[in-house]
Amino acid sequence: MSIKKTGVDQQLIRDLAGILNDTNLTEIEVELGDLKVRVSRQAQTVHAVAAPAAAYAPAAAPAQSAAAAAAAPAADQSKNAVPSPMVGTAYLAPSPDAKPFIEIGQKVKEGQTLLIIEAMKTMNQIPSPRAGTVTAILFEDAQPVEYGMPLVVIE
Repeated sequence: MSIKKTGVDQQLIRDLAGILNDTNLTEIEVELGDLKVRVSRQAQTVHAVAAPAAAYAPAAAPAQSAAAAAAAPAADQSKNAVPSPMVGTAYLAPSPDAKPFIEIGQKVKEGQTLLIIEAMKTMNQIPSPRAGTVTAILFEDAQPVEYGMPLVVIE
């Protein structure tokens, strides 16, 4: 069986894997012209994927509900919005059949869990940065969220 040469610099992949190990990162991605190289660690192994940059075109953003779309501009300007600390999928409850962590009008304490963001198969509890009343929830349950995106408004 013959192995097709991909033209990928194997030393670059080894160097990126070394950076992954040295910094305890789980993923690193480098773009060189038309070539995009991503090296990621999963379960104590290092995987490398190389493909033309065009193959990694982002998917279209999911449609927002009318209420979330109307509330988003006001929340962006609000100093009371709690931003997402990471990219992932946001959930209002610990499981599909469980009671939500928060509801509009509910009083919350500083440090109380507001929601969960799943990132790389890890559930991350997002605590309230301050005490107050939840006046808006700016995402739908199980919606993908971006870093810095306003999620909840606490007045």
